[in-house]
Amino acid sequence: MQTILRGINSEVTIDSNGPVIIIGECINPTRRKKLVSTLQEGNFDYVLELVESQIKAGADVLDVNVGYPGVDDVKLLPQTVLAIRKKFDIPLCLDSPNPDAIEAALKVAGGKCLINSVNGEEKSLKSLLKIAKEYEAAIIGLVMDDDGITHDPIKRLSIAEKILDRAVKTGIKEENLIIDPLAMAVSADSRACIVTLETIKLVHQKLGLNITIGASNISFGLPGREDLNSAFVSLAIMNGLTCPIANPEKITAAIRASDLVLGRDDYAVRFVDYFQNRAITS
Repeated sequence: MQTILRGINSEVTIDSNGPVIIIGECINPTRRKKLVSTLQEGNFDYVLELVESQIKAGADVLDVNVGYPGVDDVKLLPQTVLAIRKKFDIPLCLDSPNPDAIEAALKVAGGKCLINSVNGEEKSLKSLLKIAKEYEAAIIGLVMDDDGITHDPIKRLSIAEKILDRAVKTGIKEENLIIDPLAMAVSADSRACIVTLETIKLVHQKLGLNITIGASNISFGLPGREDLNSAFVSLAIMNGLTCPIANPEKITAAIRASDLVLGRDDYAVRFVDYFQNRAITS
């Protein structure tokens, strides 16, 4: 299964058989106080610094999230997208729980974006699938529904199937749906990663769709987060993960290594290129 995303002149293909595509997570105010303060001032210089550093570190797509308490994201998300578009040509993943903000950003983004995200709740399905169809965007399907989050991989698969069915009925091609099997903190539930890995395997085997996760979620509250995230992502890739949302500065090495050992990097070209470029820029 191939999901194609586009910037203005650039194109990225997410393939269910790899190599792995990295969606940079760093434009997110919940992780960066400086981002909140600069956005409040209408200053996009720090956003552009984050964009540049993520691209240099290996990001193929950028998640853009400007949400924080009190923000008018219907205004700010498209403003941020326009600021990025003026300087960088890279596919974007528009990240907001507000459908109006997503639509406002799609109107100015150009190319073919990814929407983050719809879920199995009726309200979400009715609003966001329609928007994705209208703007010919790809969309992430998060495996939770009106009953909340299940810890049963089979039930998570059934939610993914429900989202896929509704998407196709809305007129969205199945390759334009990417499933998020939900990565939860292993500090709170020792089986959280096992459940996610099993869900990834089921979605890959049964549906053949591309798969994303918020890769750093599993290590919340623990030391050694980078090592833990790298171990989990490598296992997830082996089970079918194709486009994690992660910090490329911390995860690209593990991803390039995973692609190499899984036979997705002929003659280790991408692996060697990544480490040579990192040595040059360090």
